[in-house]
Amino acid sequence: MNNLIEDLNWRYAAKRLNGQAVPQEKLNTILEAIKLSPSSAGLQPYNIVVISDQETKNRIFREAAPQPQIPDASHLLVFAAWDKITAAQISEYMNLIATTRGISVESLSKFQENVTNSVQARSEEGNFNWAARQAYIALGHALVAAATEHVDATPMEGFNNAKLDEILGLEEKGLKSVVIMTLGYRDSENDGLSKAKKVRRSHEELFISI
Repeated sequence: MNNLIEDLNWRYAAKRLNGQAVPQEKLNTILEAIKLSPSSAGLQPYNIVVISDQETKNRIFREAAPQPQIPDASHLLVFAAWDKITAAQISEYMNLIATTRGISVESLSKFQENVTNSVQARSEEGNFNWAARQAYIALGHALVAAATEHVDATPMEGFNNAKLDEILGLEEKGLKSVVIMTLGYRDSENDGLSKAKKVRRSHEELFISI
């Protein structure tokens, strides 16, 4: 069994955390993995809010996400999708490509047209839902990266998105929260499932070969 599969077998969506801080170098690895996540057209239509401030975590716990991992986490990562996809954002991305690859923006005109047409073909709600799906791909990268660092990471939905957006001032940034990931270390003594066997469907039930 290779190391990745061993790490994924170790991974567990911890229900209780012990408050221990995640070392900065491990956090940096997880954030770098998020940055390297694939996204449609490479646009990365989301931002990630990295929260370590205890007062902010406590307020989120009280007002938006009353789950015990929130105040006891070392860090919260809030994946927030762009509320709207604008022409300015697309142009900024084309400029980034040109600068990074040492090519002209003009050479990207066809690509820019294709991206713009795709965005314009969807409704505003459709674009937000598309952006949110891209954020979930980044979440997947983050979960795997955390496992390789033996940092516990728990993805969370079921919170008050509007209240979380208010607490973090996301609306004025053109963002809407879609999912939270807590980072920290499992509190095995107070988490009854932390030592339970992982339950997954068999290969035969899960995969369909054609």
